[in-house]
Amino acid sequence: MSTLPSTETLDTSEAYDERLLSRYEAVRAVSELICEPLAIDDYQLQSIVETSPPKWHLAHVSWFFETLVLSHFRKDYRPYHPDFNYIFNSYYYTVGEMHPRPKRGMLSRPTVEEIYNYRRHVDEQMRRLMAWVDSEQWDDLAFRVTLGLNHEQQHQELLLMDIKHNLSVNPLLPAYRSDLTESPVLVSPVRWEERAGGVHEMGHAGDGFSFDNETPRHQVLMRDHRLANRLVTNQEYLEFIDDGGYQQPALWMADGWTLINQQGWRHPLYWRSVEGEWREYTLGGVRDLNPNQPVCHMSFYEADAYARWVGKRLPGEAELELMLDEQKTVDGNFFETGYLHPATALPEGQWYGDLWNWTNTSYAGYPGFKPLKGAMGEYNGKFMSNQMVLKGGCCVTPSDHIRASYRNFYYPHDRWPFTGIRLAEDL
Repeated sequence: MSTLPSTETLDTSEAYDERLLSRYEAVRAVSELICEPLAIDDYQLQSIVETSPPKWHLAHVSWFFETLVLSHFRKDYRPYHPDFNYIFNSYYYTVGEMHPRPKRGMLSRPTVEEIYNYRRHVDEQMRRLMAWVDSEQWDDLAFRVTLGLNHEQQHQELLLMDIKHNLSVNPLLPAYRSDLTESPVLVSPVRWEERAGGVHEMGHAGDGFSFDNETPRHQVLMRDHRLANRLVTNQEYLEFIDDGGYQQPALWMADGWTLINQQGWRHPLYWRSVEGEWREYTLGGVRDLNPNQPVCHMSFYEADAYARWVGKRLPGEAELELMLDEQKTVDGNFFETGYLHPATALPEGQWYGDLWNWTNTSYAGYPGFKPLKGAMGEYNGKFMSNQMVLKGGCCVTPSDHIRASYRNFYYPHDRWPFTGIRLAEDL
């Protein structure tokens, strides 16, 4: 799969209207590029409540631009279809009611062809809007378009996560792409980075784009601690399994212990034992388990139990953010690398990419947090309950989408995202 060249961070000012259009077209093209390997039947699949059919993703991100951008600036704008607002609204109750999430996979209509026509319609209207809007509205337009593009990049990651799970429930275990290559085999012992405690600042700083949940910048108090310079590997997690880690209640939070026994979890999501040998389902199909690659698709409960088993803990959000912020560049195994799977542990350490790092921090608003006004305020704020923060990006995250202050969040039981384990400990 070829990828489009990355674009620079957008400066939302009138002088950059052509760059805004260029970035819009580049990001929109990647979503369709991701779907190119799919058969027409694959667009309809929804394997679990958490996933969505690929065609729903393609339509929803277009609905976002139609509803929160086109309709906002053009009072005479007529939606492409009167019922698409109901079908492709995700959770914006201030906009209107929506089709139940668990039943997205039951919508055979509109067809895939119609959804691509919908995308082309929205794109043409967006081009006209960007050429038409006056200078007084430009900053508002640029912000909303930039928010929409970052929203679409989130769905590009979700597309690949959902496609993987949707295909994994098929007994044939088909590959999303049979031409994906594995990363070179390279691993090194864990190196522990000692970090000083004290009062530090965290949260988004500067003029570039950020989501509202990354603000305001504020002070935090941390203790002296150490961070592992790489993620936990498959081999290391195998030792936890072989030691009966899934059978030791003392290692598990109460909800986690109940869950693994109800669901019968005894290994990571996409692992399977074939004639005594471990194999793993990937976007490239079934492969022999690479012992040196980071273990992936871990729930928070599994990550926390493993950390307890080795006498460590998961890092705090602030601890990881400050380490990420000190990196000179945002380098790592991202979507553009082309593996679409975690790579092997590198001797110099891994801080960005590969897998989202679970933290021990509950997802909540920062001191003084204020969500955006109107429907855009539903984007993050109302989910600040019962979820955990993750940091660093993963192998299906667009590289120009991530930053140190970026806050991802999932429920503790979620395993279908590309999540992994980084260890920490107090000094």
